[in-house]
Amino acid sequence: MDQPAVYRLIGYPLGHSMSVPIHQMLGDYDYRLMPLEWPQVEELLAGHQFGGLNVTIPYKQKVMELCDHLDSRAKEIGAVNTLIHRDGELWGYNTDFDGLVYLLSSHQITLKGKRVMILGTGGTSHTARAVARYLEAREIVLVGRTPREDVLSYQQAALQKGTQVILNTSPAGMYPNNGECLISPEDFPCLEGVVDVVYNPLRTELMLRAMELGIPVAGGLAMLVAQACAASQLFTGQPAPWDRVSGIVREMERRMENLVLIGMPGCGKTTVGRELAELTGKTFVDMDEAIVERAGCSIPEIFAERGEAGFRQLEEEVCRELSCRTGTVLATGGGVVTRQQNIRNLRQNGRIFYLRRPLDQLSREGRPLSAGPQAVEKIYEQRQGLYKGYSEVVFDNVLSPSQVASKIMEWWKR
Repeated sequence: MDQPAVYRLIGYPLGHSMSVPIHQMLGDYDYRLMPLEWPQVEELLAGHQFGGLNVTIPYKQKVMELCDHLDSRAKEIGAVNTLIHRDGELWGYNTDFDGLVYLLSSHQITLKGKRVMILGTGGTSHTARAVARYLEAREIVLVGRTPREDVLSYQQAALQKGTQVILNTSPAGMYPNNGECLISPEDFPCLEGVVDVVYNPLRTELMLRAMELGIPVAGGLAMLVAQACAASQLFTGQPAPWDRVSGIVREMERRMENLVLIGMPGCGKTTVGRELAELTGKTFVDMDEAIVERAGCSIPEIFAERGEAGFRQLEEEVCRELSCRTGTVLATGGGVVTRQQNIRNLRQNGRIFYLRRPLDQLSREGRPLSAGPQAVEKIYEQRQGLYKGYSEVVFDNVLSPSQVASKIMEWWKR
């Protein structure tokens, strides 16, 4: 009797997994999340009432003992992330291998003949080692928080100046610990590429630091989609739809990405931002409103009580929290660009757009630092270079808010 076409992701807890929308775009099959504790996993696998399963933390190693057969990759890596019930027997596979190979090739990062440093010693590190061997890396250096004979500490790793590719498999920098970074790309003068399997945030602190040095980077979202694509072939028995992967990656990026508006106080960020949120289906967030809510008083009152330095510190704290969100349109305060850390935070998940408006058209209501024409001109002179330098593109806010929002959305989709 054919097995029912039931496909699930099992793990515990599962949280906000992205697997369901990815599989919905990959194929026409019923795929859902199934958070299970271990006794429930054993019961499910013994009952054979499924077509295929994806397996995630904390069961990737433990399910191996229940498999009748293990794919050679799963044996080599020591972890299973895909289970298929076939002819009364349970088969275990590891498609994370396929996902990482795709991630590297799609970003033109080669390992052949290279000195590769792998950060982390967990299950994904084993996958990375198998891939590095498969792609003929010249040397593989392992790095972990607890050094041992075959694993360097992060302090020791900084001395490996000949490192050419860094591959992070650790959870450092992953939501909710955004901003964590255990190694500095600037310590490696031969560095040619940085790969991070983390996909939330889209750009980890490690990636951002490498980008600032002009080093090619790759985030983990493409690996997530590609491993699902390989799993879909095992599920359905049909050829994997590899031609869809890049499009699905772009779609998932669009869903996650924040659209961030920067610009002078009173340039219309809030008005345009609301229109943009309506067009894109994203959630609108006004940073100044979030600051007011946090402080329990108005922005002029914050300035009066804490001064500008106190306000900027509060702004940085709120900016850090808002930057961890995904799928938002974020209207920032005019002075957010005065602290570079704010920009680093915003870039984790965001695309930054400079909304420019003629000085004589700027609203000054409730603006503590721009109460008169001279004050506005002084602020503009101080910040215009920052607005341009930190943004991907400039949009002149001289049309209606809906027209400007439409132009931003067209550019972003393109």
